[in-house]
Amino acid sequence: MPKVYPNVLPSPAEAPAAAGPAREDEATTLTVWRKSLLFNCKGFTVFDAKGNLAYRVDSYDAEPAGAEVVLMDPAGRPAFTVRRKRLSLGKQWLIYAGEEARRPVHAVKRGGGGKSMARVAPCAGGGAVASYEVEGSYARRRCVVYNGERRAVAEVQPKEAVGSDVFRLVVQSGVDVSLVMAVVVALDQVFGRPSFLRSWSPWIHSNNFSPI
Repeated sequence: MPKVYPNVLPSPAEAPAAAGPAREDEATTLTVWRKSLLFNCKGFTVFDAKGNLAYRVDSYDAEPAGAEVVLMDPAGRPAFTVRRKRLSLGKQWLIYAGEEARRPVHAVKRGGGGKSMARVAPCAGGGAVASYEVEGSYARRRCVVYNGERRAVAEVQPKEAVGSDVFRLVVQSGVDVSLVMAVVVALDQVFGRPSFLRSWSPWIHSNNFSPI
């Protein structure tokens, strides 16, 4: 089977911006790989349905619980920055637009009551108004993101026969794909065992798989 790599790695001048709200009626399906394509780096590599690079996270942070993760488009432009909230003991992460460091857009907090495993709430002054609830199990790669009207807007699904470090993310039309991917990055920091900043599955290092 072919190795996981983007079909075309565009130059910064040619690369399109990371996906925003979907314009088509069909849902957006991404393959998420908990690995950086850069040597000696940890992070995420995300492919679209055609196998092209859609997003990436590359971190040289050797700490087991890094305080900042940057979600980038294929050219390395920041889409969102995810930072651990101070004094939250890793249970709450803030999402900033781009590299904005002053006002977070959303806060991702563990728990929320009932079936909720996490709540994504808008932050005051950040410009966002929508809130979301995440139900299911991120550790099992089976969780659903609901909006305030209890409509499922995104879902994390396991990808068959490739282990937990590779999974599928399905985002419904009209939803900001970049924001959902940033929420997934935050969920990985809150619920990931181990965190992607710490170690990787030996299976993924010894096997190749197709991103589609």
